[in-house]
Amino acid sequence: MSKGNSVLLEEWPFAVAVLTTLLFLLFGKPWLADFSNVWWLVLMSAWLFGAMMTSAFGVVRHAEALADKLGEPLGTLILTLAVTGMEVMMIAAIMYYDPSNATLARDAMFAVVMIVLNGMVGLSLLLGGLRYQEQIHNLQGANAFLAVILPLAVLGLVLPNFTVSTPGPILSSMQSMFLIVMSLVLYGVFLAIQTGVHRDYFVSPDVQGGPKATAAHTHIHGATRSVSYHTVLLLLYSVPVVVLSKQMAAPVNHVINSLDAPPALGGFIVSVLILSPEALTATRAALANELQRSVNILLGSVLASISLTIPIVLALAFLANRTIVLGLDSVDTTQLVLALGLSMLTFGSVRTNALLGAVHLLLFLTYLLLMFER
Repeated sequence: MSKGNSVLLEEWPFAVAVLTTLLFLLFGKPWLADFSNVWWLVLMSAWLFGAMMTSAFGVVRHAEALADKLGEPLGTLILTLAVTGMEVMMIAAIMYYDPSNATLARDAMFAVVMIVLNGMVGLSLLLGGLRYQEQIHNLQGANAFLAVILPLAVLGLVLPNFTVSTPGPILSSMQSMFLIVMSLVLYGVFLAIQTGVHRDYFVSPDVQGGPKATAAHTHIHGATRSVSYHTVLLLLYSVPVVVLSKQMAAPVNHVINSLDAPPALGGFIVSVLILSPEALTATRAALANELQRSVNILLGSVLASISLTIPIVLALAFLANRTIVLGLDSVDTTQLVLALGLSMLTFGSVRTNALLGAVHLLLFLTYLLLMFER
């Protein structure tokens, strides 16, 4: 089989995603105008969801190939930035589709924190603990992640409830500008640490506690080609996810309104769409006894989501003259503080076990319950 044919066979998901995108751009408006027939709603939702997931897994596949080429921690950094970029673009697209949804960004960021710190961390630690009893990670790397996640999460999602310069859980223009600059500066400093002088913080330690400078991963991404090849394909695969997210907003909003579901369900669905491939990658790494890679993916995803979503969404709000609600209510604030506190305890030791995973998973179930039943 020639090289060209091999590439075409490998990238057939891209053809499916592009075809779906073109069809919905041409005919999506009438297709998504009437959901009175429940089977039509199911068909459209499943089609859009399947195409978006196909593209999202394509992004992850090429990000993992780049991880093999570039090593850690650049590999997982590329993955988290790619996934977060799709998340931010999806939020922006849905915000413009539904200008009245002022809480989407807040709900999506909170959902990312709950899904990752409770659900995905819990599943990875539980499965890894059941298979290996104990697993180790680099304590300094986890502490670096949490040291930036904690202040940004509290300043972005809790503090707006207590400011008095504006009514409601929103920030003033000056406060928003400061938060934008602070988020970008903190993340920029973190990236300099992660990819520069303290790169060894994000590499798995060996049994004796010293840094292990290898970057062996368990990937399923087919043949590895050039960096430019995988970079271009990664960017191309992300386009259908962003374009189709606007189309996906129609059935999601219809379901929320029809079932009288909480508005936060929209942010949860956005986060699940984006985080599913990352969850698979992190779980697979934990099962391969590569907990450090799981930690880099999971904590890096939370950090990138908060530090990049907040400034981009606030900037878009300035440009479009829209109000963005960031402050969580008392129930969600309690859950956020609990998740952050538990994560500090979990990653406060170099070793993890199945018990810690079980606790995180139970908090995730609590989050799902409280989304529907306050």
